[in-house]
Amino acid sequence: MIVLDQTIVNVALPSIRDDLGFTPTGLAWVINAYLVAFGGLLLLTGRLGDLLGRRRVFLAGLAVFTVASLLCGLAPDAGVLVAARFVQGIGGAASSAVVLGMIVALFPGTRERAKAIGAFSFVQAAGGTIGSVTGGVLTAAVSWHWIFLINLPIGVVAGLAALRLLDRDTGTGLRGGADVLGAVLVTAALMLGVYAIVELAPAAGGVSVLLLAGFLVRQAKAARPLLPLRLFASRTLAGANVVQVLLIAACFAFQFLVVLYLRQVLGYAAQDTGLAMVPVAAAIAAVSIAVSARVTARFGERAVLLGGLVLMTGGLLLLARVPVDGRFATDLLPAMLLLGTGFGLAMPALIALGMRDARPEDTGLASGVFNTTQQVGGALGLSALAVVAAARTEALPGLSPGKALTAGYHLAFLVAAGLVAAAAVLAAFVFTPRRGGATR
Repeated sequence: MIVLDQTIVNVALPSIRDDLGFTPTGLAWVINAYLVAFGGLLLLTGRLGDLLGRRRVFLAGLAVFTVASLLCGLAPDAGVLVAARFVQGIGGAASSAVVLGMIVALFPGTRERAKAIGAFSFVQAAGGTIGSVTGGVLTAAVSWHWIFLINLPIGVVAGLAALRLLDRDTGTGLRGGADVLGAVLVTAALMLGVYAIVELAPAAGGVSVLLLAGFLVRQAKAARPLLPLRLFASRTLAGANVVQVLLIAACFAFQFLVVLYLRQVLGYAAQDTGLAMVPVAAAIAAVSIAVSARVTARFGERAVLLGGLVLMTGGLLLLARVPVDGRFATDLLPAMLLLGTGFGLAMPALIALGMRDARPEDTGLASGVFNTTQQVGGALGLSALAVVAAARTEALPGLSPGKALTAGYHLAFLVAAGLVAAAAVLAAFVFTPRRGGATR
């Protein structure tokens, strides 16, 4: 539900603009308000999960998200909708930041944890695709209000299930790391950083870097830091987060650019475009749920991660040569299946490697860090590669619009392939095998 809400709005934006009277620049904040709050609060809410109990923070975030969804669906004007989307992002951050920590605690066995992380990875990846399809269907069949109101029954059922199935955990208490100044610094830094990325605002980015530097100084000196810097002494945790930034940057850009290619070059309708993305989610589902745990148990996380990254690089290279009159079955589907299969293998292995060395009292924080780098990587990749594609297109004024657009997408897909290839090289060096086949 929470991942879906990052994409379900896209198809409905024209209807929201017409109904609530948004300006062209103001309309972007229907998405950006959610992203700024979500990305900015993941680290803080992940730490609160360790201090107050992950179940408690999860349920609180779910309740905030569900109530905010109701406010979004009933919003009478543009200002209320943007404010409600910001609150929705707060709830989304709180509930999602602690999920990986809960999975680590619930599934201590290697094989069981691999299966759980595989299911989690599929849900994350599928949410974006399902959001595109669902947004088009609900907007066309009922109204844009229902892209938010549909969250109400889901939120209630998820909350009741959590109350019944998740054991209470007390956490270490606020005295274990209630660094208020650190919390203010990092939250402001991350919010400004996400804002700078989505709005391409260099000044905000500069302030964000200064605040982040102040936060790191504070964490090095504080008696009870919000983010113990010892967390990054783990080579696997630090390396996994850098690899994830590169991987997710390419994946977010892929989804965005393929949709533009289908709509602007091949002339697909909105609903057809959403359906065209289903094979990616289907491949991720088949691999992450049914295959990844088995091959991980057989070959280890490092080998599976590298294999998945190689497959993804191949898929992006295929997309870098799609023709202006491309056919879905021959020009797009093979690349999508490679990308889906590669992601279904790589992401569960990467999460397992990244969370492996986290102490029990730090799993919520490590989960928040992992989610934060995911959001930053996605925002960076989407912004940077969209600019690359647009610049290439504008540099070819002599070509027809379709050919110029396709040339821009070619270059962006090549850059995305380079990012994933760089992630593979980094992973090969960071996750070195120990004697006996385990991965360090």
